[in-house]
Amino acid sequence: MMYSLRFAGGFGLLCVQILKELFTPPFYPRLVIQQLFAIGIQSFLLVAVTGLATGSVMALQFGYGLAKFGGTLYVPKIVALTILREMGPVFTSLLLAGRVGSGIAAEVASMKVTQQIDAVRALGTSPIKRIVIPRLLAALIAFPILTLFADYIGLFGAMLVSLHDLDIDTEYFFSKAVESLRMYDLLTGMAKTIVFAFFITVTACWRGLNTQGGTEGVGNTTTWVVVTSSIFIMISDFFLTKLFIATVYPK
Repeated sequence: MMYSLRFAGGFGLLCVQILKELFTPPFYPRLVIQQLFAIGIQSFLLVAVTGLATGSVMALQFGYGLAKFGGTLYVPKIVALTILREMGPVFTSLLLAGRVGSGIAAEVASMKVTQQIDAVRALGTSPIKRIVIPRLLAALIAFPILTLFADYIGLFGAMLVSLHDLDIDTEYFFSKAVESLRMYDLLTGMAKTIVFAFFITVTACWRGLNTQGGTEGVGNTTTWVVVTSSIFIMISDFFLTKLFIATVYPK
């Protein structure tokens, strides 16, 4: 309980520091670009494989499940809505929590235990500006793009499975998927991803900046960040979904 309160307080203070220093010079665009490469480009293959597998499995499950009730032709609509609203944002963020969150936590924690952060302060530079803000900006840019990529790859996988296993024509699949989707479905998925990206990055940076105990502490930090981020994603997804539904379908 005490650690949870400490985390909440530290998370809030770090957010305040980020807001204070985000719009004040100096700026480090080169560091942001470096983090974009590390977070975004190097995650494309992982996201592509996961998106393709997720879309394919969903098409199979829905296809053979609905076949018992003569509802196979509804597969394109159901799969498209499910991927854009839920599976794309949630699965992509969970994967990135494991890859990106753990990477940031381990990197920042290693800098902390080897006193590199103290050296940055000694040189008169803010660790928030050089370490936290570039990673946060890169994550806020990369996560939605990766989610959008995962959505389209997932739909592509579902379309291939529907064609070869469910005898659903590609043109029919595409037309029904587009017919059932609205801009609201895409934007809510992107909004969820931005929330997840903010929490994962700030949590990883906060825990890394407060790491103690040498190499053992770095390992504990990495595990804690992945577990905490995954729990947050699953719980917050429910409340974000309720919020978005309430704004569109008020009682």
